[in-house]
Amino acid sequence: MHRSRLALTAGLVLSAALLAGGCGDPGGLRGAGSTPDAQAPTRLWPKLPPPSAPAEDYGTIESLPVKGVDVPGGDLHKANPVAVAKADFDENPGMYSRSDAVYKETAEQLAKCDTREGGDGECPVLNAYYRDLTGDGEDDLIVGIRLAEGHAENLDIRAYAVEKRQLTQIMEMGDAVLGVELAGHEVIVRAVSGMQGYEYRTVWSWDAHQKTMLPTTDEIVRSPNAPKRKPSRKPEPAASARPLPTPSDSR
Repeated sequence: MHRSRLALTAGLVLSAALLAGGCGDPGGLRGAGSTPDAQAPTRLWPKLPPPSAPAEDYGTIESLPVKGVDVPGGDLHKANPVAVAKADFDENPGMYSRSDAVYKETAEQLAKCDTREGGDGECPVLNAYYRDLTGDGEDDLIVGIRLAEGHAENLDIRAYAVEKRQLTQIMEMGDAVLGVELAGHEVIVRAVSGMQGYEYRTVWSWDAHQKTMLPTTDEIVRSPNAPKRKPSRKPEPAASARPLPTPSDSR
């Protein structure tokens, strides 16, 4: 888990603890009171010196050429997704070093892949998807590579475009993925969180300046299948529902 996610999780854990210690909400409509005046943001520690190095994060991405793969007519639908994944993983390890066990084991599995098939047997390359991610009107290629078992990450996701007739990697990330969605030109990745009942939701969007996909939104949200929180105490019965005293009770 990278640094920004650690800070986000710690803050939410503290907020949850504070809410759990408060009084129960009786429910019903309540006035919000007067609307406060708009205030400009307050800058804290204005004389703080700039950091000497960037934070450790996967937000620094660059496009990378992928060599040795034929893309007939520049049409990625005619390229072989398994061949693309094998060549790119071998040439561009991404977030892994070549000495990492996860890289070595996955590379060994990729070497066994038949370029005529994908996602079957021992080949870890999943079925490919196509979507215009860059906004140029041409479909780009999205592939998933199942990583070797026994590691925190379970899926490596990569996307490719053709830039100046060159096959180019425009996105690469690995995580404990729960699901992946395409929405417009964006790739949305849901991943496991260390906070029970929550998950990470990262939106990857095309950046025309960097010429690559960037994680423009990285947030922690409540999981759709998480159980609903039980009330901290039972609500008091309404006054009209309370039984009236009997004559014996008034003696």
